[in-house]
Amino acid sequence: MEMKARSERTRVRRLPKRGAYDDATIAAILDAGLVCHVGFVDKATPLVIPMLYWRDGDRIYLHGSRDSRILRVLCEAEACVTVTHLDGIVLARSAFHHSANYRSVTILGRPQPLAGAAEKTRALRAFLDRLAPDRWPALRPVTPKELDLTNVAVMSLNEAAAKIRTGGPIDDPEDLTWPCWAGVVPVRLVAGEPIAEANVSGDAPQLLLR
Repeated sequence: MEMKARSERTRVRRLPKRGAYDDATIAAILDAGLVCHVGFVDKATPLVIPMLYWRDGDRIYLHGSRDSRILRVLCEAEACVTVTHLDGIVLARSAFHHSANYRSVTILGRPQPLAGAAEKTRALRAFLDRLAPDRWPALRPVTPKELDLTNVAVMSLNEAAAKIRTGGPIDDPEDLTWPCWAGVVPVRLVAGEPIAEANVSGDAPQLLLR
């Protein structure tokens, strides 16, 4: 059964049954990632930039240098943010039916800049907690100058859509007896063992990652 899109712009048109628009599905996909690709137009030139992001409630956040053009341009026009996880390579019995298993989210809207040191600090702490939980209290306190040099933009999830493919290959019935291996090669991204800096203090707390 097809789900109702949040807006006509986010309606999944190609294979609509793979579309999902509920908060839980979208949040789960966003929370499983760290890198998004942000599409926008700057002076008639289309650009897609990879950026780190984090979700807090029904919004996502992006950050960058105050002197960077990216966040300045993003907060002046519409943007498209996408997050994709490749979960598997789907190998069929014909070249035509090869595919991939994936989870993706597309978000449309206009990012808004955060103003004020308190809001920026709260958002950046949430970002650090996303990368490494409980790390913020161990860090040297952020300075007013650092906050001033950092821009943070927030974007609503009001216009968001997920698209998901799972399962094995969908071969034509007449190909099912073809003597060729078919199935799924799983793909996953995992964090390795942390590598400490040479001059880390011996009494520094142990790094904990999710």
